[in-house]
Amino acid sequence: MVSGLQDLIHATAQTGRVEWIGLRGARREPMQIVDGADITEDGLIGDHGRPGKRAITLIQHEHLAVIGAFLGRSPVDPRILRRNIAVSGINLLALKGRAVLIGTTTMEITGPCAPCSRMEEALGHGGYSAVRGHGGVTAKVLAPGHVALNSSIKPVD
Repeated sequence: MVSGLQDLIHATAQTGRVEWIGLRGARREPMQIVDGADITEDGLIGDHGRPGKRAITLIQHEHLAVIGAFLGRSPVDPRILRRNIAVSGINLLALKGRAVLIGTTTMEITGPCAPCSRMEEALGHGGYSAVRGHGGVTAKVLAPGHVALNSSIKPVD
């Protein structure tokens, strides 16, 4: 028997996993790759992110290969896209508006993270268009905690 639309929307096939974590110490500074980070309501400690609904940025690890394919090359290094966390195995866009547990932190996926015009600078001609629809999501921290490589990510509800 087929579930109602809400049941289908809330179903996830599996738990996701943290593949990569990066901190942006300041605007335009190189990303610092880390194995783990503490998270407060303002975002990852050591990152210059924006408190509120854009405190954390996440990207679908699977989309790194898609972006690279659109550019005619191998998968894009996540540090070029300047997102905080790359996750695999779960559809981030399907979690929009929902609370998720990632490591020991609870956050709400608030919406898509559109590419900026600097993608042309970072990726070359066509970089902006290659990232469109694959730029990841933003999140608001609901409960502080810690995230580390291989941490799981799953909906709370």
